[in-house]
Amino acid sequence: MADQAAQLAHQRRAFILDAVRREGAVRVTDLVGALGVSDMTIRRDLDALARRGAVQKVYGGAVAPDGASGHEPGFDAKSVLQGEAKAAIAAAAARLVEPGSVVAVSGGTTAHAVAARLLDVPRLTIVTNSLPVADLVRTAGRDTDAGGPALLLTGGSPTPSAALVGPLADLVVESLHVDLLILGAHGVSERAGLTTPNLMEARTNRALVASARRVAVVADHTKWGVVGLSGFAELGRADWFVTDAALPAPARTALSDAVGELVVADERH
Repeated sequence: MADQAAQLAHQRRAFILDAVRREGAVRVTDLVGALGVSDMTIRRDLDALARRGAVQKVYGGAVAPDGASGHEPGFDAKSVLQGEAKAAIAAAAARLVEPGSVVAVSGGTTAHAVAARLLDVPRLTIVTNSLPVADLVRTAGRDTDAGGPALLLTGGSPTPSAALVGPLADLVVESLHVDLLILGAHGVSERAGLTTPNLMEARTNRALVASARRVAVVADHTKWGVVGLSGFAELGRADWFVTDAALPAPARTALSDAVGELVVADERH
């Protein structure tokens, strides 16, 4: 019986590892349904994998371990991570947006959280290369009497994180002038600046930055120290860097010295 239990545990953990490598992150609730075991069993499996360094445990699941700079998790995988921090960041970043302005919103789940806060801002135009953001804005305009913000979708080819990139996206973005860019990042570091594992997304992000009069970077504390494959902006390009209260003191000092203004969001927002 012990050998059989060990074999089943091995099979479950292999399944979990494959899912993490494929999607970038897994949720306990999804694994319970897929494997037909209890959440305690899944948590023990994640503990065992984390001790080996094969995954990194987070609230509600696990993600690929730090250092996989060329890996890009999908939008759904990333959306379950750091939910409270993203909500606080979104509330703080939304206060930077002025009625009647043109706002570009990049790909990424934190930028998407900000977009959800902008639906009631009067006379807003949202430019985005994010399919989830576009769907959010389109649905708001359809479901409210007053209508949501005006929407411009760039076009392009989707990445695993549902951002539209490539020559078509770049051509559209390069022709625009926006008042404010809400910009997410896969990784943030003092040395490398803002980075992403996707080379084409990096190029489109550079075009977004170039099109913007002001830039608000939105990134939770787990992004600090992560370096993706390709850089797209120096920290100094950020007029605001909006993050959560768990950002460590050395990172706060580095960011305060580099960006226009460091905004630390209160999770009691």
